[in-house]
Amino acid sequence: MNLRLYLDTADITAWETWLPVGIFYGVTSNPLLLERAQVTCTVDSLTKLATKAFVLGAKEVQLQTWGDTQQSLIATGHALAKIDPRVVVKVPITQMGTTAAATLIADGIRVTMTAVYEVPQILVAAALGAEYAAPYLGRINDAGRNGREALTHMQQALNGVNSSMRILTASIREVEDIAYLAAQGLNTFTFSPGIAAAFFTSEQTAAATAAFAASALAMGAADSFVK
Repeated sequence: MNLRLYLDTADITAWETWLPVGIFYGVTSNPLLLERAQVTCTVDSLTKLATKAFVLGAKEVQLQTWGDTQQSLIATGHALAKIDPRVVVKVPITQMGTTAAATLIADGIRVTMTAVYEVPQILVAAALGAEYAAPYLGRINDAGRNGREALTHMQQALNGVNSSMRILTASIREVEDIAYLAAQGLNTFTFSPGIAAAFFTSEQTAAATAAFAASALAMGAADSFVK
């Protein structure tokens, strides 16, 4: 599958609403999202969380490692990866995080480099052999920069070095940003339930659907299920 969409929340209620829709490849999370959903940041808690996501149909779950030393990032990353082969471990793209990620990748663990803000950081993640790199579109805009332009340049940099690493666009605040970036060649996005709902808020689609239903009833559709 070339296009991958993820639900960016640790709220199981939101998963139960949106994963059955069938458009999501998986879910993403981080300690901030765990706090919002009141989910404890422990390996046992995240094991239960990931298991629930897989039961609901997620093909992949991205969980972020934590710790204030390189060794703690590695140890927690190993523990998260052991939950399931479909778990991808997110690691911040600091120097310490990158060094920890290098060990995780060498150990066969799937990694996403996260908290990406600068175009050159994409090349760091690609050189490392990460499977994904996650730039924060909305927060780049908050810093007074053009987030769309920055992410387009990130994709161009990957194209220039013939890297297959996916840019996992995060911090999306407008559904139109997804359509724009998709046209620039980006194919992997994670977003909130609110953005998911925005895909289905076309007034014209609602009006057309209502007209279809009315015509179906007028032509006997209500009787077609009566045997």
